[in-house]
Amino acid sequence: MHGGAGTILKAQMNSEKESLYTNALKEAVLVGEAILLNDGYAVDAVEAVVKQLEDNPLFNAGKGSVFTHEGKNEMDASIMDGRTLKAGAVSSVMHIRNPVTLARAVMEHTEHVFLSGSGAVDFARSMGLKLEPDEYFFVQYRYDQLKKARESDTIVLDHTAIKDIDEKKFGTVGAVALDVYGNLAAATSTGGMTNKKHGRIGDSPIIGAGTYANNNTCAISCTGHGEFFIRSVVAYDISCLMEYKGLSLKAACDYVVKDKLVKLGGEGGLIAIDKEGNIQMPYNTEGMYRASKTNNEDLVIGIY
Repeated sequence: MHGGAGTILKAQMNSEKESLYTNALKEAVLVGEAILLNDGYAVDAVEAVVKQLEDNPLFNAGKGSVFTHEGKNEMDASIMDGRTLKAGAVSSVMHIRNPVTLARAVMEHTEHVFLSGSGAVDFARSMGLKLEPDEYFFVQYRYDQLKKARESDTIVLDHTAIKDIDEKKFGTVGAVALDVYGNLAAATSTGGMTNKKHGRIGDSPIIGAGTYANNNTCAISCTGHGEFFIRSVVAYDISCLMEYKGLSLKAACDYVVKDKLVKLGGEGGLIAIDKEGNIQMPYNTEGMYRASKTNNEDLVIGIY
């Protein structure tokens, strides 16, 4: 699982803040692990992990979503089941407590893949999903970011420090999993960019760009400068390199994240797991909030 990549420097992180992030990552991983240890499905695990992160204001998703130029919280999310290649996605939704759950409802209860805006919210109501008032999503730190961004007319990528509006962090959250049945799944959720305008949408809800899962290859969830991930179709590209060129998960991830994206000027990272249970968490930024757990390895948590 990941909680965003970007300019995350140890010098800018105090021990209290580091502990908060570390504990949040650990708690989310353990939620997913509990499902998998009970012979649950990968798609259930990734949804549960992302919901846990959406409910935590530390991350730019759900409750902690950043503000648009108009002072709104517009959220995007997607989920994909590697067993069936079914997928669900939503974009520009407001008041939805857990956008990833709405994305799953799109996957399982409609003939569509992608719903947006008010139509997606109407569907959420019809499904009885939990909605929240504007006040639920108001986080003062996020609103202070918006005011600072408005002053400089800057679009800010994730939870940028107020003292340095140019510091870049990408707060998208995501999870990938392999269950005991050999099924892979991936899910991603984000609040997008601070001060975003004109209904901007990044890679997170776009199947193949920010999210992809296929039992034959791998499951991927991305975080970064979405425009570059869309242009490079990053998540699907890694799967294709494995399927058509026979690359290992590590080789495919390293090529896409550390070579292809870098040449384009794209910053970010991703989490990946293949059908054998191998895990990769590459990034080309200063850091990425990340964690992983397998049945035969200890919990791994990383920030820098």
